[in-house]
Amino acid sequence: MRCHNRVLLLLAILLAAALLLPFVNYAPNRLVSGTPMGVSALLPQALYGLIAAALWLAALSFMPGRGALVAGLISTESVFIALLLLAGNGATHLAQQGSTLARTSPGSGLWLMLALALLMMSDLINRLTTKPLWRWLLLAQLWMVPLWLLFSGYFHDISLLKEYVNRQDIFNDAFARHLTLLLSTLGIALIIGIPLGLYCHRYARVQPTVFSILNVIQTVPSIALFGLLIAPLAGLVTLFPWLGELGISGIGMAPALIALVLYALLPLVRGVVAGLAQVPENVLESARGMGMSDRQRFFKAEVPLALPVLLRSLRVVAVQTVGMAVIAALIGAGGFGALVFQGLLSSALDLVLLGVIPVIAMAVAVDGLFNLLIAALEAQRHDRI
Repeated sequence: MRCHNRVLLLLAILLAAALLLPFVNYAPNRLVSGTPMGVSALLPQALYGLIAAALWLAALSFMPGRGALVAGLISTESVFIALLLLAGNGATHLAQQGSTLARTSPGSGLWLMLALALLMMSDLINRLTTKPLWRWLLLAQLWMVPLWLLFSGYFHDISLLKEYVNRQDIFNDAFARHLTLLLSTLGIALIIGIPLGLYCHRYARVQPTVFSILNVIQTVPSIALFGLLIAPLAGLVTLFPWLGELGISGIGMAPALIALVLYALLPLVRGVVAGLAQVPENVLESARGMGMSDRQRFFKAEVPLALPVLLRSLRVVAVQTVGMAVIAALIGAGGFGALVFQGLLSSALDLVLLGVIPVIAMAVAVDGLFNLLIAALEAQRHDRI
């Protein structure tokens, strides 16, 4: 019998194997590691259900046609939601048996099975449709039920949510600082990168020099660049005290923003140059034949055609900035990195996850928003054609 989807078959086998790993960890308080518990310890029937689901998904990999893909997507999404329901229900059940200090945290098996389910759903969606907009919509609907469960308080007995309740003000401040770093970096990088990219496009002879400088900056490790900026900025504040009144200092937001903007310039400038370079010459000739001025050709012909490439570069910059802003906490910039490093210093895994998971969620959300915008632009262009 021929296997039509080897990826689904492999992931289904791994899903079944992950049932051997701990599903949750139960601890009497947040200071001890706790006891690992499998699926059968929470609900024996769930173990048989998940095994049956893995076998069903493996069987679907041998079935051809679009119907098998749709059935696989529905089944995998059901497994994903069932895992979340089981984790939340298990945490509530264990909390009722233990003290108020007891903590139930997701185990390695739960994390692995959730990741495998997401990979299966992503692969099936990519096989179902080639249209970026439909792919985005199908991926977005996957999170409707999990988000509803989260905001309805279904997971309130899971240790990570308990940690959030205890540090809600700190979490909100970290989110605001992280978002400020992201938006400020994108804004400043666009102000510098777009004119620099236009200059490199118009004067090709300067491209090797500009890209060489930006490549050197990109190769410097982030933590080293953050450290290198402390002394010069501290010296500037000493010479010009009024800079300190503006919030500029050797540590904090100023060196973090400078470093993040410097890292953002290379992909952004390359995106501008590549986007403008791929505009067909016959389009420009047609615009000239229509009597358009240079300004009109730029805004009505070059920019619309180059915009998808620029947005793809900006998407890379945004996702990169979300991740690198974590390191900026080491120089006092705040953000979710402060929670991560505080958790590492105190050996509190829940606190580390409270910083890591929002960063991952923010990166996925930013990437999804840019994908939606790019898909909408390409659909609009296709309709015009």
